[in-house]
Amino acid sequence: MARTTQKITSGARWSQRVTSTSNALDLEPGVFTWRDPKRIARSLKRSAESSNRRKAGPFQSAMSMLTFYINRAGHGLSAAQKRTLGQAKTELRRLFGKPE
Repeated sequence: MARTTQKITSGARWSQRVTSTSNALDLEPGVFTWRDPKRIARSLKRSAESSNRRKAGPFQSAMSMLTFYINRAGHGLSAAQKRTLGQAKTELRRLFGKPE
């Protein structure tokens, strides 16, 4: 049975919906498109620490959101953006005082 275009479109956009309507963190618009890994990490840290709705600690919430985005958008990301987001993970660990 063939999938309809509508099902593919709505299914392909579920991660965008999760990222924008997540009940865990209020992210700044376009945070994952920024080119500065330190800015991305600071924004995620700020969002995680100010959220009263997260279920885990701030570090885990911020890292989970970043990892979720990388995993879901990975095939569509440029090599430069993948590298930037990877560096943002390292910077996020540093900001929270976690070992690499």
